Amino acid sequence: MIIMCLAIPAKIIEIHGDDAKVDFGEGVLREVNISLVNANTDEYVLVHAGYAIQVIDEKEAQETLKLWTEILEMENPTA
Repeated sequence: MIIMCLAIPAKIIEIHGDDAKVDFGEGVLREVNISLVNANTDEYVLVHAGYAIQVIDEKEAQETLKLWTEILEMENPTA
């Protein structure tokens, strides 16, 4: 059996201590913990289970978000 964890790219909008407001795209904003990474406002991070686990570049983030959009559209073609 293969077990995978899922991490989604998000852009950091605001930072308050170890917490940050991030944008997952299309206005989906959430609070995440950034204590595991050294990240700044306007950078992209991979988020898993409410924690930023890695800083990534914008190009990689945009490519990943595009792939997620395509996958979701295939799963729900009427949306």
